[in-house]
Amino acid sequence: MAMSPLPDSRTEPDGSAVIRVLSYNIRSMRDDRAALARVIRACAPDLVFIQEAPRFFRWRKKASRLAMATDLVVLGGGATAAGPLLLCSLRATVEQTEDVLLPLTPGLHRRGFATAVVRFGGARLGVLNCHLSLQDDERYAQAGQALDRLKAMDAPHAILAGDLNEPPTGRAFRLLTGALRDAWTARPWGGEHTYPSAGAHRRIDAILATEGVEVLGCGVPSDLPGLTEADLRAATDHLPVLAALRVPAS
Repeated sequence: MAMSPLPDSRTEPDGSAVIRVLSYNIRSMRDDRAALARVIRACAPDLVFIQEAPRFFRWRKKASRLAMATDLVVLGGGATAAGPLLLCSLRATVEQTEDVLLPLTPGLHRRGFATAVVRFGGARLGVLNCHLSLQDDERYAQAGQALDRLKAMDAPHAILAGDLNEPPTGRAFRLLTGALRDAWTARPWGGEHTYPSAGAHRRIDAILATEGVEVLGCGVPSDLPGLTEADLRAATDHLPVLAALRVPAS
């Protein structure tokens, strides 16, 4: 059975904005790049929260090529955020961006946040893209740091998305959902599980938002024009999470 359509992006007469938000771990673009671009284009996003963006040789050029291939622009992040990358459509008016490197734990991978404050129509919101640690204690600490960073951005509404590296029962996931709404739980749409892309059985990727943001649907997309199961499996080892959100005018 086909899914009900996810609302398209639009600005409402009252200044509020419906936006499509995509969160996607792309494994440093080591897989089928053409399939990756087709998946992102099919989702028609206004904001893309990329995890595991290229971080080394010519990483800026690779990020720019991905943006061009998906009719988007680079908003921030990449190697300067230790992997999280933000892309956006031309609907976005950018107020500020900031890449944040988190403390390095010896023997573990360096982590960071890609953050921005953007406007869509009359709606102003903070965004934070994260890829949390594989180590439980560090992951929990990073979840708290992400919430602190969102609060410090002082935007009326906010979205946090990323690869949380644990299921909803995990400590870090629960810390985040204690302060933010889990978009999948609020209004499920599409599939639930995000990893691995071939035979997904775990939900470790999520889109979360502050209370004033209305969730119109969220989940792993399928049955979208131009989107195929073959591309979803070939693009990377995660499945994407797509949400439609209505953000009130500020």
